[in-house]
Amino acid sequence: MSTTERPRILVVGGGYVGLYAARRILKKMRYGEATVTVVDPRSYMTYQPFLPEAAAGNISPRHVVVPLRRVLPKAEVLTGRVTTIDQDRKVATIAPLVGEAYELPFDYLVIAMGAISRTFPIPGLAEQGIGMKGIEEAIGLRNHVLEQLDKADSTTDEEVRRKALTFVFVGGGFAGAETIGEVEDLARDAAKYYNNVTREDMRFILVDAADKILPEVGPKLGEYGKKHLESRGVEVYLSTSMDSCVDGHVVLKNGLEVDSSTIVWTAGVKPNPALSRFGLPLGPRGHVDTAATLQVQGTDYIWAAGDNAQVPDVIGRKNGNPNAWCPPNAQHALRQAKVLGDNVISGMRGFRQKEYSHANKGAVAGLGLHKGVAMIVMGKMKIKLKGRLAWYAHRGYHGMAMPTFNRKIRVFADWTLGMFLKREVVSLGAMETPREEFYEAAKPAPAPAAKAEESESAKAKAS
Repeated sequence: MSTTERPRILVVGGGYVGLYAARRILKKMRYGEATVTVVDPRSYMTYQPFLPEAAAGNISPRHVVVPLRRVLPKAEVLTGRVTTIDQDRKVATIAPLVGEAYELPFDYLVIAMGAISRTFPIPGLAEQGIGMKGIEEAIGLRNHVLEQLDKADSTTDEEVRRKALTFVFVGGGFAGAETIGEVEDLARDAAKYYNNVTREDMRFILVDAADKILPEVGPKLGEYGKKHLESRGVEVYLSTSMDSCVDGHVVLKNGLEVDSSTIVWTAGVKPNPALSRFGLPLGPRGHVDTAATLQVQGTDYIWAAGDNAQVPDVIGRKNGNPNAWCPPNAQHALRQAKVLGDNVISGMRGFRQKEYSHANKGAVAGLGLHKGVAMIVMGKMKIKLKGRLAWYAHRGYHGMAMPTFNRKIRVFADWTLGMFLKREVVSLGAMETPREEFYEAAKPAPAPAAKAEESESAKAKAS
C-alpha cells in the first residue's frame, strides 16, 4: 500500500459496481487529481450472469472473472476487507488477508459491496447447501454433479445411487432456473459416457415459494419456461418451500420427501451484513439509503449503488409509483456505476450531481444450450422471444456486457469452440483438496513401537 497526500477515493468492493465506478473515475480524473483505492477480499470481479454457463462447462471459469489489478493499473488494489468506517475522522479499518488490521484515511467513499445469498434458518442447509454467488461455487457445483454420476455408476447400493442422482434446486428466479437448465444439460450429455447411468435415472427438482418462476420476464414467458423445464423431466414445485435437509434428507412444505446429495440454494440475495457496522442510513431490508444522485442520504462525500443500495426509480415515480426502487440486477448496476463515477468527480470538483434515471430494457435468460426466454423493451413495445432466438439474445447481451475486450474475446471463443467440440465432462473434485495425495505420501510413518502396541491391543481385544 502506498501513501499519498492527494485526496483518496476509497471504493469498498471490487464487484460490478466497484470495478466500473473505479474505471469511470480514473477515466474522468485529471492526472494527479486523486488516488483511487479499491478494497475487496478477492483480487478479481466475477461476472455473475455467466456462473450457470461456467458450471455447465460452456465457458472456462477463468474467463468469467476479471483481474482488478490488470483492469485498474492506475488504482491501488488492496486484497482485504473493510471492517469499520469512522465517518467523523474519515478513516476506514482494513483487515488484509494476512497481518494486522490498519487504518486508511479517505476523502470520498464509494460503497459497492454487493449482496450475499439470502438464507433462512433451515435445518441442514448450512451443511448441505451449495450457493451460486461466486465462481468457486460454480466450479464446485460442476465437479460435485459429475462426481455424483461417478458414484452412481460405480455402486451397487441402490439407496446410495438414488441419492446421488437426485438434484434439488431451491429458487426459481434467474439464478435458479438458469442453473438447473444448464446443469440438466450437463448431466444429460455426461450420461452418454456412463454404462450404468441414464438421464431417466436422474431426478431434477426445482422448488420456489412463489407461484411462478422467472418473474423478471413476465408471467407468460415464465409459464413457458416452467413448461419447457418440465418437458425435460424437471419437477417444478411452486408455492412451496424447503423445511429441512438434514444429511441430505429434503423435506418440502408440500409433503414431498427425497434424499439428495445435491442441494443448490439460489433463493434470492440480501445486502452484505457488514453494512450495518459502517454507520450508514439503511433501508428496511438493510440496503444503503441513497438519493437519486446515488449519494448516501445525509452525506456529500459518500455514494452507493448496485445490490447493496436502495436507489429510487426516477421513471417509476414519475409514472405514479411513489415507492418505486431500482431492482438489483446487472443492467442497473452497470449504468449506476457510470453515473456514480461521474458524480464522484463532480462532487470532488464542487459541481452539481446528476440523477440516475434508466428505463427497463427487458430481461434475458438462458435455460441450457439453444434454449431460453427473453423480453426486450423498445419504447412502449415489448418483444417476447423464446427458444433459440431468446438464447441468442441472452448470449449476445451478456457477451457484450462482459467487462473488457479481452474477456469478451475469450468468452466468444469458448462459445465458438463449443459449436465444433464436445462438452468436457471431467470432474476435477481433487482441486478442492490438492495437497491431500502428497500429504498422504509425505507424512511420517507410524513408529514401529506404536505398531507393535496396536497389534498387542488388537490381540487382547480379540481374546
